[in-house]
Amino acid sequence: MEKLTQQEELAMLAIWKTGSGSVKDFLENHLSPQPPYTTLASTIRNLEKKQYVTSRKTGNVYTYTPAVQEGAHKQAFMNGFVKDYFENSYKALVTFFAKEKKITPAELKDIVRMIEKK
Repeated sequence: MEKLTQQEELAMLAIWKTGSGSVKDFLENHLSPQPPYTTLASTIRNLEKKQYVTSRKTGNVYTYTPAVQEGAHKQAFMNGFVKDYFENSYKALVTFFAKEKKITPAELKDIVRMIEKK
């Protein structure tokens, strides 16, 4: 999967939230501040080139549908993030958050319990 820009990430969040729709539909579900219509339309065309969305023309309106599921994108993003920034170690990732006090001991215990249950 090709990496997305921040603008493309925000557009994809709106697309996943909407499901299938037009640029106008995605604009309504876009996080603030909303980009101009033409900027979002251009971003969505880039996402189509990157094969994150597919389009279908009905009259004068294009309807876009996600071609990549949100969960699959999150998994690929996190794998790349951990590889690039934490030497492919999820332990190093968790240690980072613990040192930065971004995760509490109770949350860590919950994580351990979830791991042990699987």
